[in-house]
Amino acid sequence: MTVDLEMEQILSIFFQESAEGLDAMESGLLALDASSDRETINTIFRAAHSIKGGAATFGFLEISGFTHAVETLLDQMRDGSRSATSEAVQLLLQAVDVMREMVSLARSKQSIVAPQAEPLTRQLSALLGRPAAKGEPQSGLAPQSGVAPQSGLAPADPAPVAGPDAPIAAADAGVSGWRIEFRPHPSLFATCNDPLRLFRELSAFGELEVQAATEGLPALAGMDPTQCYLHWTLILHASVARAQLAEVFDWVDANSIIVYEPLRSAVPAPASEPRVESAPAAPRAEASSSSAMPSPSAIPSSPAMPRPSKAAADAGSIRVATEKVDALINLVGELVITQSMLSRFSDQYDPSSVEALRRGLAQLSRNTRELQESVLKIRMLPISFSFNRFPRLVHELSRTLGKKVELRLSGENTEIDKTVLEKIGDPLVHLVRNALDHGLETPEARAATGKGDTGLLELNAFHEGGSVIIEVKDDGAGLNKERILAKAQERGLADPAAALTDEQIYDLIFLPGFSTAETVSDVSGRGVGMDVVRRNINDLGGHVHISSRAGQGSTVRIRLPLTLAILEGQMLRVGREIYVISLISIIETVQPRGKHTHTIPGGTEVFKHRDTYLPLVRLHDLFDIEPDESEIDGGLLVVVESDGKRVAILVDELLAQQQVVIKSLDTNFRQIPGLAGATIHGDGTVALILDVPGLIGLYMGKHAPQLAA
Repeated sequence: MTVDLEMEQILSIFFQESAEGLDAMESGLLALDASSDRETINTIFRAAHSIKGGAATFGFLEISGFTHAVETLLDQMRDGSRSATSEAVQLLLQAVDVMREMVSLARSKQSIVAPQAEPLTRQLSALLGRPAAKGEPQSGLAPQSGVAPQSGLAPADPAPVAGPDAPIAAADAGVSGWRIEFRPHPSLFATCNDPLRLFRELSAFGELEVQAATEGLPALAGMDPTQCYLHWTLILHASVARAQLAEVFDWVDANSIIVYEPLRSAVPAPASEPRVESAPAAPRAEASSSSAMPSPSAIPSSPAMPRPSKAAADAGSIRVATEKVDALINLVGELVITQSMLSRFSDQYDPSSVEALRRGLAQLSRNTRELQESVLKIRMLPISFSFNRFPRLVHELSRTLGKKVELRLSGENTEIDKTVLEKIGDPLVHLVRNALDHGLETPEARAATGKGDTGLLELNAFHEGGSVIIEVKDDGAGLNKERILAKAQERGLADPAAALTDEQIYDLIFLPGFSTAETVSDVSGRGVGMDVVRRNINDLGGHVHISSRAGQGSTVRIRLPLTLAILEGQMLRVGREIYVISLISIIETVQPRGKHTHTIPGGTEVFKHRDTYLPLVRLHDLFDIEPDESEIDGGLLVVVESDGKRVAILVDELLAQQQVVIKSLDTNFRQIPGLAGATIHGDGTVALILDVPGLIGLYMGKHAPQLAA
């Protein structure tokens, strides 16, 4: 049970590190051009090498086999024998997609069958077998001097996958087999290497004889099961290249000794000296508890490796900065001290101790609040986790659409709650695709309007108050109001007689079934997407707003809460009901006077506040509850703002300000317009949390014609 649990944990680390390695490969490949330095290629190569070795360690041979061709191509780019052409980079990007799919299948314990793996392997093999053409665009990487190929791999080795059918290098022609002396370091098992796996891979090439030398075995009483006391002589009867053998031992401890001696056929061939090699040290995660090796016939054809349970595979994880953990530990220490100070009052208490008790409770309150804030910070992750997908998306989609696009990212270090971060990804993808397809023009269209042929797409993130703002901007043609309105009326989504503002027209694109595309494509035109974007953002407690200028571009602005768990709230009362409103939404509170209230045609009330008129929202009317006083002079007005819109909410009384824990209405009851959730007070009563943007939208929906007039 313990071994299985440890293996699940190790596999989880492998999958997480593989995902990070694939992200690093993708980012490096997208940044690869003629001005790239050698370190860019090295970073991509190291990531591929680590994934290949780790996959082989855990028995995911489909992943390691496919990645071998990728690694070989990168190795040739690394030593300067092949250029980083656009064709090669595109193939490598496709290979990253296949590797990501394979890792995902392995993580979910499914058969590792990626449909694109085989044809892509053939393309990579064809590229590796084709010499670099003269005049080919160069990567700007000069050959490394004085650096031997790793693991004995020749830079131009065309073999895509190490296996029995791989081509034999010219230097190994005439070799009928190999005698391999394998003297592992005693720490072989401690580094999680398994000789059985190595011999199993060798047996795939042909008949394998295994002879174990046992003279180093100590007496049973003195044996350490974590140490390797054996060494082996291996006779492989197969005509394979030495580089393929080196691949098998690629991840063995660097302190181990491996001697390769070719067995020649009857055809005379130049004698070659045995070569001693050791593979570079690398982290391994496979354990072995047996030093006795079976005969070759007993070696199974495929490794029996434990796989993680579904729960382990699906479990999320967060990498937390050390300083955040240290702060949390310090706060727990402070909390323990405060608890110790308060515990003495349970044993001895007298009236003279009231002041000390009050100070202790105040200290406990501070400790609790700081602990709460520190715990919330642990869930905060930089939005770069979401932004990092877009360079690849823009790269691929701009090629598909025939457009030139420059992507600018800013605010990648802006932190947001992990749950919000995970759920905002898909809406952002749709907004970026829309900007590329509908917003930015083709190079010819841009040139005709006096613009540069390259469009600009910006993704910005920053904090504003207690919210996170994400903006998707483009410098394209902007939204065509007339066309949007005409399409909406044509589809019955807008009243032809209604006089709509620019903002109301822009909001039409969020209606289900709306699309201005003339034809359906892989990118757009089906009338789905933008309504889902708004719904998903609203489900997160956020809001989306669009602004546009003809010929200059559009901006989609998303406002999201920092966290979905805690809210800094203002308590307020209407009749017998208690509500909570976010502090960041409140502009001010006003003592109203009846003479400042006016009723416009249609029965809508407005309140004159300084030099402007604000819509007056009577909360008791909106939620159908009985107030203390229906006259405006008897209450208070809370002026709130969201997405540039302000209203004045009439309430009976303002209560305390405090942090509240948000409970989902959708989970526990059902979604209600104008309410963001609920919270539970210390006395067990429930207070509803007002959704200010939703409240404004609800009110405007009822009174839009009068307010527009």
